Order: sequence, then structure tokens, then C-alpha cells
Amino acid sequence: MSFDLTKIRNIGVIAHIDAGKTTTTEHILFYAGAKHKLGGVDAGTTDTDYDPEEQERGITIYSACIPFKWLDCTINLIDTPGHVDFTAEVERSLRVLDGAVVVFDAQKGVEAQSETVWRQADKYQVPRMVFVNKMDVVGANFANVLATIKDRLEATALPLIIPIGAGSIKDSNKPFAGIIDLLEQKAIYFDAKTEGKTFRLETVPDDMADEVATYRENLFEMLTKFDDKDAITTLYLEGRDIPVAAVRQLIREQTLARQIQPVLCGSGREHIGVQQLMDAVTFYLPNPLDRPPVVGKHPDKKDKEEVRKPDPKAPFSALVFKIVADKHGDLFYLRIYSGTLKANSRVWNPVRKAKEFAS
Repeated sequence: MSFDLTKIRNIGVIAHIDAGKTTTTEHILFYAGAKHKLGGVDAGTTDTDYDPEEQERGITIYSACIPFKWLDCTINLIDTPGHVDFTAEVERSLRVLDGAVVVFDAQKGVEAQSETVWRQADKYQVPRMVFVNKMDVVGANFANVLATIKDRLEATALPLIIPIGAGSIKDSNKPFAGIIDLLEQKAIYFDAKTEGKTFRLETVPDDMADEVATYRENLFEMLTKFDDKDAITTLYLEGRDIPVAAVRQLIREQTLARQIQPVLCGSGREHIGVQQLMDAVTFYLPNPLDRPPVVGKHPDKKDKEEVRKPDPKAPFSALVFKIVADKHGDLFYLRIYSGTLKANSRVWNPVRKAKEFAS
């Protein structure tokens, strides 16, 4: 069996506790068809919080890895803990990720643990994008989240999606009702009866035309700073139409270079904006071939470095990043960096200094 590595996304979802990370993940799996019913954190019915202790506490303690299909890609998704006590679990996951989605609470912005996981992603040079969640809560403020990302994380946040309203009907004169795609210049409204599975596209509301124009101008001004190949700059300066595909390609290049972080928004609880987040994962986050070769130590010569490129025909190398006890035996989660792992293969374990069977 052959795999097109350009169609693989190994990503993680990281955040401060209670930012809505697991709820967002549940919606991702639901819309991708990986599950047929939405689970709830409070009810202990989410797929990624599978451990009884997680279900009892209503928080993620252990990382979980679930593969699914979206558009033409296979996405291997790792949901990580948000609580500061389980930072080591996040770091183990970040070592094996190609890209990450960082979830922020629209009311609270950058919090202590979200700052910690952002720095960890910097450490492992992981390209990332941002999802501003909970736009429906009291005090939700999209612009403020962007400001805290810039000030506290020293990041270059690039909004691609902006909210229509903020807060709920009870606490806001203009409650959160949908989102606007700045590239397509379309308003998107989601059907609550289908739990957000269906949505409709409309023209931008008249009362938001000036705001959308300002955000688009800022978007293109920021992109032209990184447009060394003149992919869109000339068209922008001449006031001509710019193909969306060309803009996405430039955003992708600069996301992979960790120069910018695309920003989207929505609400897991209100089923808004998650499909656009999934699309953006395939558009902008890296595939294994986009990442630099992995460098490790020779098992017998500690002073000698070994370099492995992401090539199925190269010598096999992998890192075990998670072990789960199962009634049928321990399950090992591996990130394969090179080569191919087949059933009944015998692989060298440098820790035990012995070969082991892969079943």
C-alpha cells in the first residue's frame, strides 16, 4: 500500500484548560464522519476523553490520537491536555506533530497555559494556526484576543475569518450569529437543527462592509511584506482582483515558515465555524514532506548524529510517544519519521538494545 505524504496532516489541538479544545475536537470528528453523534465533556461521552478519570473530572488528562478524512487529506489528530499539571503530556505530543491548532477563549484571550504551550510549540518549531472559540459567551471580544496574541506571544496573527456579532442573545445587542470569510468575502450562517452540519453562504451584511474592508486591507498589507515572489503584491497595488488560490498559497508558505499564524473563529457549543477550521488545516498546515529531516543520536555512538528524511524507502525510524494499557496488551503510538513499518517486522529498540516484533 502506498501513501501520498502530501495528503497527510499530523496535527495537535492545544489550549489552556476550558478554552473548549475537546468540544472543538468532538465537532471535528462529527463533521468528518468519524463519529455519528456529538459527545459532551460534562456528560463524559467525548471520544478523546476516554479514560474514566477524565470523564469524571470533565478535563483531558492524556493525549488521544484519532485519524479521519477531510477533503482529500488524512488527518491524524492529537487532542492534548490543557491543565498545567499535565504539561509533560503536551510536550510529548508536540515532539511528534507537524502542525498545531491553538484554541483560545474569546472572553479570556491568552491565558497562562496557552502561553506555555505556545512556547513549547516554538521550542519544537511547530507551525500553527489559531481558533478563537466561544464567540457566543458573555464578554467575547475577537479584537482583544488578537491584541493579546500579539502582545503576550509576540506572534503575527492573521485573521482569515471574523465574527458576525459576539456574545449571546441574552447579553448582546448584536449576538454571535455566524462568520465572514475574508478571502471569499462571504457571510456564513450555520443551521442549529443539524448541529452545524449544514450552512448557507450570503453576502456580507451592509453594516459590516466597512469592517470587512478594513480587515481585508490589513490582511493584504501584512501578506505583501512576505511576498518575495510577487505572487499578489502587484495585483494588490494595482487594485486588481487577486485569485484566492494565490493568496492561500502565500499564506501556506508563510505559515510553514512560522512567520504568520492564520486566525479563525467560531463556537463549538453553537456549532459555528468548525468546518472552516478543518478546511484551513488542509490548506495551511504542513504535511510530513514540508518538515525538516529529523535528527537523532546513533544508538551505539552517542556523539554521532543520524539524519532521517521522510522517505518510505529510507531506513525505518520512529518515536514511541504514547503507551496505552489494553486488555489485549500494551498499545504503542509511534510517529514514523522514515521507512515503513509492516506487521511482524522486527525493529531495533535502542533503549532495550534488542529487536522487537511489531504486530
